[in-house]
Amino acid sequence: MTVLIVVILLIALILLRIPVAFAVFATGLLGLVMTGGIDSAVHAMETSPFAAVRKNSLSAIPLFILMAQLMLMSGLMDKVFDAARALVGRMPGGTAVASVGAGTAFGAVSGSSTAAAATLAQTSTRRMLQEGYTKETSTALVAVVGTLAAMLPPSIILVFYAVTAEAPVGDMLIAGLLPGLLVAVSMLVVIAIGYFRKPDDMPKGTRTSMKEKTKLIVESSPMLLVFLCVVGAIFFGIVTPTESAAVGVLASLVIVLARKQWSNRGFGKAVLATVKTSAMIFAIIMSAHVLGDFLTETRVTPTMVDAIEDSGLPALAVVFLIALIYLVLGFFMDQIAIIALTVPVTLPLIEALGYDPVWFGVVVILLAETGMVTPPMGLNVFIVSRESGVPPITVFKGAFPYVIAMLVLTTIFILWPDLVLWLPSMAG
Repeated sequence: MTVLIVVILLIALILLRIPVAFAVFATGLLGLVMTGGIDSAVHAMETSPFAAVRKNSLSAIPLFILMAQLMLMSGLMDKVFDAARALVGRMPGGTAVASVGAGTAFGAVSGSSTAAAATLAQTSTRRMLQEGYTKETSTALVAVVGTLAAMLPPSIILVFYAVTAEAPVGDMLIAGLLPGLLVAVSMLVVIAIGYFRKPDDMPKGTRTSMKEKTKLIVESSPMLLVFLCVVGAIFFGIVTPTESAAVGVLASLVIVLARKQWSNRGFGKAVLATVKTSAMIFAIIMSAHVLGDFLTETRVTPTMVDAIEDSGLPALAVVFLIALIYLVLGFFMDQIAIIALTVPVTLPLIEALGYDPVWFGVVVILLAETGMVTPPMGLNVFIVSRESGVPPITVFKGAFPYVIAMLVLTTIFILWPDLVLWLPSMAG
């Protein structure tokens, strides 16, 4: 009964738009008071929040956020999009394909879905609208491509899940690479299908000379340098994930200086944005641990594991049921909040069924990605809508085919987990 009261109160606070960290902390504290009294709650406050954030692996989160801010400061994203457009822009739907390529490249160094969507909306969306693409296509594609940053390393969400699930951060980052690229390929498939259905919606771009193509590729190549510094170093076992984040920050800073984009004011904004985002994430982590202490006291997870084992349901059916729950949660909640609130409960169930926590993290994050482009929350949709001036309902409508493609991929990953675990098994 106590658990039910706490859960209902938590849902009510989130629906009332109370910040997630405060809602989780308040309900967790109330639950501790109801189950163990004031003394138990005070003891948890003395130990749990500090224990939650003293892990060395957490230092990768602010470093990756700062790296993303420096990459935005460098202005390199425009060059990456122009290079991708020069390579494929002449083909039908070329600018749309270039948007996927540029978004994939930016996602591989930014780690932030919202930052990727906002940046792409200022470049790709405007260019597609100028070339005659429909509003649905030019905005929805950018909103969906922005979600790749949640899956491709150095994703902040991947690191957050790894810390929450106590999974290896390096394995988690490497595991997101192949699924992220497959999501990008699925977007290209949707674009191709859209072209065959309505060719007029996918106009050709302009031809670019080989000299101009070479120039743009060279100018955008520093993006590859940052990716190799971060992901390549982790894959070959040269550095730890935390060390790779520091190397990525250094590489990004060098690019900012080399491109003569440095300004004290710009750097101050980057640091401030890093502090704000990091503080929000760390607050959620600390609050989630308080709620976790309450759930431990009430033995919710062991009870659920026993119930599922006694039910006789096939493991695959349980996994699909959990996946459906995550899909629904993604409609209403932020990715970080979903992971913080649910993983401590669902992961023991998954492990009891014999599945790998790294694989589960990829599935959870892919499902959470869909929530960024589906109503009613759809954060990426509202960001792109604001930047482009296109109504959110138009963007949601255009995103629907891409959501279907992402759900098909999720099903494939559930049925064949080795697709997700192949790269981590090969990493040094």
